[in-house]
Amino acid sequence: MSARYDCTDAAQRVTGLAEAAASLRKGDLAVIPTDTVYGLAADAFMPPAVTSLLAAKGRGRQMPPPVLVGTVRAATALVEDLSAFGKDLIDEFWPGGLTLVMRANRNLIWDLGDTKGTVAVRMPLHELALELLKETGPLAVSSANRSGAPPATTAADAEAQLGDAVAVYLDGGPCSGDVPSTIVDLTGVVPKLLRRGVISVARLREVVTLAVDDEWLEDEAAVAADGMAAAGTAASDGTASDGTAPDDGPADGAESDSTPADGTPGNGAAAG
Repeated sequence: MSARYDCTDAAQRVTGLAEAAASLRKGDLAVIPTDTVYGLAADAFMPPAVTSLLAAKGRGRQMPPPVLVGTVRAATALVEDLSAFGKDLIDEFWPGGLTLVMRANRNLIWDLGDTKGTVAVRMPLHELALELLKETGPLAVSSANRSGAPPATTAADAEAQLGDAVAVYLDGGPCSGDVPSTIVDLTGVVPKLLRRGVISVARLREVVTLAVDDEWLEDEAAVAADGMAAAGTAASDGTASDGTAPDDGPADGAESDSTPADGTPGNGAAAG
């Protein structure tokens, strides 16, 4: 039977972290919050645990999970070589919403699935996740949802989808959104965008040269154009483009105390 811990409570946080670490060492699964969405975690060096993770999600070996780390040093131990591009991206975006695909260290004894000799690595910007990772070491972590279902942004969402397949749920409150990490492939000569996410192409290109498929560039241009059009519409109806009313009163849909209209607080992965 699963256990769920409210990690906003100090006592439950301590107990929950200890139980999650113990469960992961036994080969069980845990659900953890990250800076992107909730993640389903397994010990990266226990193949049966990784198999259980894939089964819980309804995935096969052809979709291996990324690995989350608690330190940059842990990440470098997992890969063959950290290129200058990789170092620059890590310096700028870690901990944070950037997953890097690199050549896996051939001396490691593990089985994440059909990785073709690569590993996707990320260091999340989330205090609870980092605390657990520093206790357990690298964890195989995928988004805490059944394959094809929406990513879980709360522990309750994750539990509704994964149930007793998970030993421990660490509830850190709602995640900031349902956008996953950006994925960049560093196995070639030039970094290549594999998945759009919380870090934009424009931000990445401020740091490194980046290869991007043409249709993705067109999509980003369309999103930017839509944003500019929306800003122009807001300005024309008397509302400033940043969403604030010109008379210092609250803009439509905003609370007068500056709390977001949906009432959810901001948050520091992801997992995904």
